[in-house]
Amino acid sequence: MSQTLLLVGIAGVALLAALGAFAIAWRRSTGAPSWREAVSRETRRADKSPPPPVVEEPVLVEPAGEAVEIEEEREAVPAAVTVTHEQRVVEVSPEEAGVSRRQFFNRALSATFGSFLAILGIELLAFMWPKLKGGFGASIDAGAPADLLAATRTADGGVIPAFIPEARAYVVPATETLSAQFEGKGVAAAGLMALYQRCVHLGCRVPWCATSQGFECPCHGSKYDSIGEYFAGPAPRNLDRFQVELIDERFIIHTGNIIQTPRAPSRTVSYPQGPSCIALVATEE
Repeated sequence: MSQTLLLVGIAGVALLAALGAFAIAWRRSTGAPSWREAVSRETRRADKSPPPPVVEEPVLVEPAGEAVEIEEEREAVPAAVTVTHEQRVVEVSPEEAGVSRRQFFNRALSATFGSFLAILGIELLAFMWPKLKGGFGASIDAGAPADLLAATRTADGGVIPAFIPEARAYVVPATETLSAQFEGKGVAAAGLMALYQRCVHLGCRVPWCATSQGFECPCHGSKYDSIGEYFAGPAPRNLDRFQVELIDERFIIHTGNIIQTPRAPSRTVSYPQGPSCIALVATEE
């Protein structure tokens, strides 16, 4: 069916083409004039569109003295006009331009790094700067000397040190006459001394032994009497002690000033006055 329609269409187009060719050939063979030749020349002229009106430039009458100058100015005017494009760069303020993404990230990174350096500097200053008030390294108020003297003596006349945690020190009664190695060093005031709690051998905390009336290190067996003088063990010297001072009837321990003294050639107080705590512990084990 589709092939039949296609053939009919082709035949119709061929027939129309043949009719057109026949009409053109017949008109040329008969010599019939065209419609342009049938219309007169006057009619064709009238049918044309009228030309645009010509506007003449007005002539200005000027004084004779100025005519030459005007003529020269007219000759100086170029015949053609050249149009040029000029690019203008206008600067805007930072407020008008705003902040770009790169500027934002750069400023944020700089602020973070600056804050880190500031915090690090403050921490280093706090670590290296000496403490002026409170805590170890500063001057500690241990209390009234009368109260400390009463607290460091037992009813039978024995010694019991008063431990001052802030100063890491044992406050003990001082002897009436100090050994020559302590003179002029400010280690005693109002009849009291302040001994550093750590053993001078390897730094262990040295506890008080009430039975022997001395300090005995449980780590390696070093022993000291009640005012910290060396007695036995691997310790190379006496217990370290702090400078002390009586200010406004208060016993002040200067924990920033540690006094070191060698082993005493002779002990000032009697030691031991009873069984050793280290020996008792070893027996129980």
